[in-house]
Parts: sequence; C-alpha cells; structure tokens
Amino acid sequence: MPDISMTAVLLLCLAAAAAGWVDAVVGGGGLLLLPALVMGLPPGMAGTFALGTNKAVAIVGTSGAAITYVRKAPIDVKIALKIGVAALAGSMTGAFFAAGISDALLRPMIMVVLVGVGTFVIFRPSFGTAPATGPATRQRVVAAILLAGCGIGFYDGLFGPGTGTFLVLALTAILHFDMVNASATAKIVNGCTNAGALATFAVQGYVLWQLALLLAAFNLTGSLIGARTALKKGSSFVRVVLLVVVFTLVAKLAYDQWVG
Repeated sequence: MPDISMTAVLLLCLAAAAAGWVDAVVGGGGLLLLPALVMGLPPGMAGTFALGTNKAVAIVGTSGAAITYVRKAPIDVKIALKIGVAALAGSMTGAFFAAGISDALLRPMIMVVLVGVGTFVIFRPSFGTAPATGPATRQRVVAAILLAGCGIGFYDGLFGPGTGTFLVLALTAILHFDMVNASATAKIVNGCTNAGALATFAVQGYVLWQLALLLAAFNLTGSLIGARTALKKGSSFVRVVLLVVVFTLVAKLAYDQWVG
C-alpha cells in the first residue's frame, strides 16, 4: 500500500462506489475512479499504476453487475461471450501499448466522437428505448465482434475512460438492443476487457493490490445497486444517464487537454 492519507483513502472509496453505480447503469465508471486514483496516489508515481489499479477494482464491480443482469435480464450470453473473447484480446494488446500513447493526440479524437454520439442520441429520442428487434443476424454479430470486441477492447486497454459507454452505444446501434439489454451485455464484454488489461498490467507490476482490494469492495456495492436500478427504471432512465455521462466525459477530457 502506498503512503496515502486517510482522507485520500476515504475519498477514493467514495469514488469507487460512485464509479460502480455509474458503470453498472451505462458504463463510464472510469471517468470517476481513474482521475481520483491519479490525484490520490503519491506525487511522482507513474500514471500506469492508476490504470492498472483501476482495472483491478473495475473487474470486481463489473463482474458483480454482470451476474445481476444475467439473473434478471434476457441476455444472449453466447453473443456476449463471443464479443468478450475478442475484447479480451483487444484489451491485452491495448494495455501493452499503453505506456507509449500520447494523451494529447487521443483526447481530441475521443471528444469529437463523443460529441457526435451525444448529439445523435439527443435528436433520436427512440434510440435504445424501443424493445429489442429479435435475434441478431450473423452479419451484425460479426460487426459487433470487430467493433465492440476488438476495437473498443483495444481502446479499453490503451486508455479506458468511457469504455462501458462506448460498448452500450455500439451494441444498441449494431445489434438493435434496447439500452437495458445493451448495458447488461456490455457488462459481460467489459469484464473480459478488464481481465485482459489487468493481466497485462499485473505482469508488468503496475497494480497496487492492497489498495485495489479495498476499493473493489466499495465498487462492487455500487455496481450491484446500479444494476438493480437500471433493471427497475428501464431504458428511458439509462438513456438519460448515458447523456449525462457522455457530456461529462467530454468536459473532463477537454479540461485535461487544455487546462489540466
């Protein structure tokens, strides 16, 4: 355990719980926890420790939310696992290259995509709120494996924040899921991306295990509450949370790019 004040530890625990709730509902929990870890860890400690520790925390909460969804939501687990296997490989590859990526180059690209996505969701009120259209075709499943699995999985290992949100959007658009079903499926896929990235970070020694175990307990609690909230409130509620997370993520990335 690094030398962290009790106040910082308490704040990190609260951030982990809040991140678990947000991540279970619509993804994007890393938006809260990753910056909190960067600020809470001792000065001079490599940012890669924050990335690795965040993955160790997130995989616990994501797994808890996934189990809750599988028990209560109509999820096609076979499709989720196919996408998840591709996502695991993508995230391991992304994590391998994480140390050499330039945030200054990546952030503007992500902001443009997020603004476009947020605008699309605003002007398409029915997006993700209509019931699922039935079994996905083979072509759509392949497209989801390539984009949501390999592509977003690579991004998760490389950078991370917003992965769950991107997964929900991709699964809704490609497989025509409603947002509750997409969020449920995204938890299984995101669990695989977290596992792949965590394995790479762990081998490289970039995980603070004692701190991660403490934060994981709070993250799991938040995730279980969030999953139950999404199941109870339905797709319209998830859509609202999605928009809040998307534009908050844009604001955070913009701040990091031009102010922080």
